[in-house]
Amino acid sequence: MTPEKLAELAKEAMTHAYVPYSGYQVGAALLCADGTVYQGCNIENAAYGPTNCAERTAFFKAVYDGHRDFVSIAVCGGKGGHITGAFPPCGVCRQVMREFCGDDFLIYMIDEKGYETYTLAQILPYSFSPQKHMGM
Repeated sequence: MTPEKLAELAKEAMTHAYVPYSGYQVGAALLCADGTVYQGCNIENAAYGPTNCAERTAFFKAVYDGHRDFVSIAVCGGKGGHITGAFPPCGVCRQVMREFCGDDFLIYMIDEKGYETYTLAQILPYSFSPQKHMGM
């Protein structure tokens, strides 16, 4: 799957966001190694802490379905259904990615003109990984 197609799926996922507090819609499209794609959107909560990001929504759906091997994720966001610039996943989302993905996992941050590509190692250096946690 091309990054452009993954970006389109992330944009579509944005439309499902539940954002009554910030109005900031975020969409994600996660590509599994077998070609399956999981979309996610952000889901806000009045208490803020229980809010879930689009990236984690996509990962959790995939993991629930038994997927553990991931290639890339496209992420986009903005207000009023319009993308307002590329932005990186939050720290919690980066750590969830690291739980399941290696340093070469690709993150496509979508902006108004296209996308920027980063590896997980670039956006989460010196990370905690399952291997490090288990002393491997």
